[in-house]
Order: sequence, then C-alpha cells, then structure tokens
Amino acid sequence: MKDFGLNIYRPTRPGQQWARLTALGSYREVGRACHYITTNESRVMVDVGVNIASDTDPMPYFTAPEALPIEKLDAVVLTHSHLDHAGMLPVLFKYGYKGPVYCTPPTRDLMLLLQTDYLKVSGAEGKRCPYDMEDIRTCMKHVVDVNWGETTQITPDIKLTFSNAGHILGSSAVHLQIGDGKHNIVLSGDQKYEKSWLFDAANTKFPRVETLVLESTYGASGDYQPSRQEANQELQDIVSRTLRRGGKIICPVFAVGRSQEVMIAIDELFRSGAVKPVPVWLDGMIQEATAIHASHPDYLTSSLRKSLLQDDGENPFTSAWFRPVKGRELRDSIIHDSSPCIVLATSGMMSGGPVMEYFKHWAHEERNSLCFVGYQAEGTLGRRLQKGFGEVPMVMNGKTEIVKVGCEMLTIDGFSGHSDRRQLLEFVDQINPKPQNIICHHGDYFKCNELGRTLRDRYKCRTYAPKNLETVRLM
Repeated sequence: MKDFGLNIYRPTRPGQQWARLTALGSYREVGRACHYITTNESRVMVDVGVNIASDTDPMPYFTAPEALPIEKLDAVVLTHSHLDHAGMLPVLFKYGYKGPVYCTPPTRDLMLLLQTDYLKVSGAEGKRCPYDMEDIRTCMKHVVDVNWGETTQITPDIKLTFSNAGHILGSSAVHLQIGDGKHNIVLSGDQKYEKSWLFDAANTKFPRVETLVLESTYGASGDYQPSRQEANQELQDIVSRTLRRGGKIICPVFAVGRSQEVMIAIDELFRSGAVKPVPVWLDGMIQEATAIHASHPDYLTSSLRKSLLQDDGENPFTSAWFRPVKGRELRDSIIHDSSPCIVLATSGMMSGGPVMEYFKHWAHEERNSLCFVGYQAEGTLGRRLQKGFGEVPMVMNGKTEIVKVGCEMLTIDGFSGHSDRRQLLEFVDQINPKPQNIICHHGDYFKCNELGRTLRDRYKCRTYAPKNLETVRLM
C-alpha cells in the first residue's frame, strides 16, 4: 500500500496534457475485454479478459508496444468479475505487474471464484492455463476495494468513481476524471438499463462525460429483447410443456448473475402454484456464487435485500426445491434417473463444465428441453446449437463423440444481463450533458458500426468503432 501511495503522489511530469485509448481486446468482438488508457502522466488498464471461445488466441494484446513493459502499468481497474473481463488478470502478475487492482468488493470475491474454476476446468479438459493458483493469490493481495460512489485517486492525474452497471453483482461503470476534470471518460462495461430481479437499472447520473465507451452486444437494429415479465412467461411455458411430457430441462447458465435470476424466476413459479415443483439441481459453482450474492445485500435491489435479511422464509435462494450437486456420483444418478427435473449447470456457453455431461446424455430425447438464458458467443457449442445444428461433435474424456440433438431448444432473451438496442439508446439519452465522443465495442463489426451510426445521427457526436490495436485520441 505504501508503494501504491508513493506512485500515486509522485512528482508530476511537465508538458501538455493528453489522453488516448488503445483497444487491446473486445473491439469488434465479444470477449477478452481490455482498454488501455494512457496520458502524459499515467498508464491504466481497464479490464483484462479472456476469449472463452478461442483456445488458440485467448488473451488480450498484451504484447502491443503501448502495453510494454507490463511492470510500468500504474493501475488496473475491473468493471466486473466475468472471465471475459477479468479472467486474464493473473497473467499480468505472472509477467511482472506489481501495482493495484481496483474493483468493488463483490467483484473481488466473484473474481477469485471464477478464476479458480477456470484453472480447474482448463486442467480437467487438458488445456494449458497461462497462470497458476499462486498467480491468483498474488493478484488478490493487490486488490483495493472501492464501493459505488466513492472517488479514489489512482494515478497523479486520474480519479476513479464506480457506479452501478446493472449487469451482475458488483458490476460497474468506470468514471475516470483525467487532469483535474479536463477530460472525463466513462467505460460502461457490460450493462443493463432495466431493473431486474437482482439489480437496479444502470446508473446514468455522471457529473460530466466527454467520452463514453459503450458496449454494443445487442446494438443492431433488430436487437430487441423481451422484458423480464415476458421472459418469466416464456420460462413458465417451457417448464410446463416439458414437465407435462415427462421430460428434463437443461439450462446452461453463467454461475454469476443468470443462474441467480433464473433461480428467482423458478422460485416464483413454484411458490405461486403456476407450476408443480420438481427438483432443481444446481451444478457447478452456482451455490458458491449465490452465497456471495447473499453476503453483499447492499448491491441488490431493496426488495431482494429485504428478503435476504429477514428470517421469514421468503429467501428465494434457500427454497427446498434447489438442491446442489455435490460430486460425480450424484451427477451420474441424476443423469440416469428417469423422473422430470430442472438442471441449472455451468458453463453458460457450453464451452466446458458439468452442463456437457447432462447434454451428452439427454440431448437426443424429444421429451427433454435445452433452454438458453444467456449470450452465446461465436465459436461456442452454444451458438452452434442456437443455429439449429442437428448433431454436434463433443470432446469427452479425450475422445470426440457425435451427439445427435432431438430435444426442444429455446432461447429466452429476456434474461440477458446486456442492454438491447432500445435500452442502449435510452441509456445514452438519459446522460446529461451528452458525450462528445462515443466509442462502441463488445459487439461484432456490424453491431458496433450500426449503433455508432445511430448515435452519431441522433446526438451529433463523434462515434468510433475501432479494431483491436487501434488508438483513439481523447484529448
């Protein structure tokens, strides 16, 4: 901490003030988010993600000249804990970084959980992980907790403020005040501008924003999602339909965020009597992630916080129908049990994890259902199944097997933790005063360009959709 402080309050350099943003990941793609902000005084990296869909090129562009040497970085800031935003953080420490990592307390706790699991899953699948547990432990020693609304000096000329992004527990928009307020940049991170069962809508109240870096995951003209209420009805329909025919429902979920939302929705269905309760098996890190949610009630909606803190039996996460899967033996017995049930299992994009076992054994039966509730990136098994592939290759225990798909497949877009096009436009509309520059990222080329074009026409601002390794001058 002493070294961090000495670096922050070091003598400033003379000369003209300037600031640039270099794209090191997630530009014109989804995954491996990494923004590199340089000023005449500082070097700050925002997010250090992994590309889950790629075994050959999973890391951000750490070897870009701007980013080297890594030990010269002043600070790392994390918007949230998902692997595509924080999964490669330990690599920085492996290769010489010794500075601070700024994030919210929930991001710290969830990040440790997800990085440790990434290490475990990579080993189980025979893949080489670029870091080990010791690097994760080193990383955690350097974390500096910052709550929403607190302003913190992170370099001689940059102040940081986090605010709610509405995406997952602790997810934040990053407001950076550069040069005593000469230029203000907001990096939205992954965000949801709609109140959900778990979180309030993303914050739009910033004192000043000259540059906005905005996600574009669902930024194209046709990218409209149903509301949470419509999603709840879709879930009720598929659960009722599948259980009537004696089938099983597989929900590939992200352990953080989507799994808790789906749990609350299922709990509501069962408690209301709309659907007769069946066992809901939780496989993967869902239980651990849910416990972390319960330990940070201040980051949840007021109604959910109240149900968690009052001992009145209303806590949706502790209902009797939710049952953890502890060990392979129980998983095998569930797989071979013919009675109806619901399984929420990781990973959310079917890129590994326990969901693969259930899918392998249940996919061929017409009475069963596969229900996607989260984004499926290009190159993942989940995206291929969404496209309607009738059979898919799967590597299981080192062998490639062809799995035939006969089950009903459905995507419920309303559970997404990302804003759709309408919400992205409304988010920008609510920011006052409006940004002079908007940089679109975290979406494919067409989505970034189309969203940027609409924002430019509507607000008469400059918009950019840079490629990875391009640099935009901010001031």
